Amino acid sequence: MHTEYSAVFRDTRAVDKYEREVYAPDTYASAVSARQRRYLRRLVRRAFPGDRPVQHDFACGTGRAVRMLDGLVRAAHGYDPSPEMLERARSAAPDAEWHTIEATGPDPQPATVDGPALVTMFRLLLNVPDEVRHRALAFAARALPDAGAGLLVVENHGNRTSLRHLAAGRRVGQRWFAELSHAEVTRLLAAHGFTVLTRRGFAHLPAGAYRRSWLRPVTRWLDDLLCRLGWLSRFATDVLYVARREA
Repeated sequence: MHTEYSAVFRDTRAVDKYEREVYAPDTYASAVSARQRRYLRRLVRRAFPGDRPVQHDFACGTGRAVRMLDGLVRAAHGYDPSPEMLERARSAAPDAEWHTIEATGPDPQPATVDGPALVTMFRLLLNVPDEVRHRALAFAARALPDAGAGLLVVENHGNRTSLRHLAAGRRVGQRWFAELSHAEVTRLLAAHGFTVLTRRGFAHLPAGAYRRSWLRPVTRWLDDLLCRLGWLSRFATDVLYVARREA
């Protein structure tokens, strides 16, 4: 995971900004996170009715995805190359186990492969090169060796077929933000033996609509409504894919 993007979070100031500003109350990111939390908790209750899963959160950052599932998993493990991020995660969720992974070298291994598992990957795939994406999904394949082992949940927070894509025309000839299409994510998962079971959108309106305080309540209400319409996930900016290893 050695990229300029991941190296940013070796700075405690960047970690502080990530928590205080990006996920501040009433922001675009906090609205998306709240919707994801509700969905993920319903998913776990439905998909693992008999035996609570072990969560493996790859590129866990400050532990947001682990905190989403507090009380619904048998154990939680977070993996990240940034000691600064892990320290913040450890203080927020001391009952989980936090693992520093190497930025280069052999692929990381899951801490345990015992019983049903849920592997989560949030805000990772979009802004890293292909080798990092494949490294992450190789980890997921080890944690989920077969179809009965559990589920993988992956986030794409820059879907190419969304309103966000329209902003790309503002700077002709310059790729100033990353994008992934549904087809690209599906192919990436298939390369590691995963089949997408379902996808769900968690934001349709652009982040800029959340920045104006007078417009924010209407924006959030409308986006909440749009996200309940599962068939609109094709046009969502932020999408979660739920996948299972092929039999």
